[in-house]
Amino acid sequence: MKFCSLCGSSQMVWRVPDGDNRPRHICDACGEIFYENPKIVAGCIPVWGEQILLCKRAIEPRFGWWTLPAGFMENGETTAEAAARETWEEACSRVEVDELFAVFNLPQINQVYMMFRAHLPVLEFAPGVESLECKLYYEHEIPWAELAFPTITHTLKRYFQDRAQGRFGLHFGDIVRDGHHAEFVPRRPRP
Repeated sequence: MKFCSLCGSSQMVWRVPDGDNRPRHICDACGEIFYENPKIVAGCIPVWGEQILLCKRAIEPRFGWWTLPAGFMENGETTAEAAARETWEEACSRVEVDELFAVFNLPQINQVYMMFRAHLPVLEFAPGVESLECKLYYEHEIPWAELAFPTITHTLKRYFQDRAQGRFGLHFGDIVRDGHHAEFVPRRPRP
């Protein structure tokens, strides 16, 4: 940060504030401390019968790759509302959001993904401004090698595993990167 967004001063410093444990941007003129926190990405797995609705991205990153509808949460909305809004924006489709399915921490890029199971109450979809196309896929048709993000791959794999077992659980863990490979490391709640 070069300027304080509160007072406009250019007297910004990077240091650990009193009573804190990590460095923050601090305005030496007015004393304002600026906290940077992870961004919440909310999305859903839109289901129509046995098929999943995927969108081909019309924006970077990963232009031309397939994804589930998801994006950054906005102020003033819940995570479920954000997931439904993203589906509308990316696939021009209304969904009924069911339950939280996956929470993935991505500490290397300061994001937390919250993916919901959802269903399409009517079969209406079309590419939104952020999508080149939208398409329903059966499990055996999923373009696994063309999925945009590891979070989408891990979400879909767990969804299909749970569906095959006849019960859905909540999947919670970290997506950690080792070079070009991204691995899901599950977290177990403490008793």
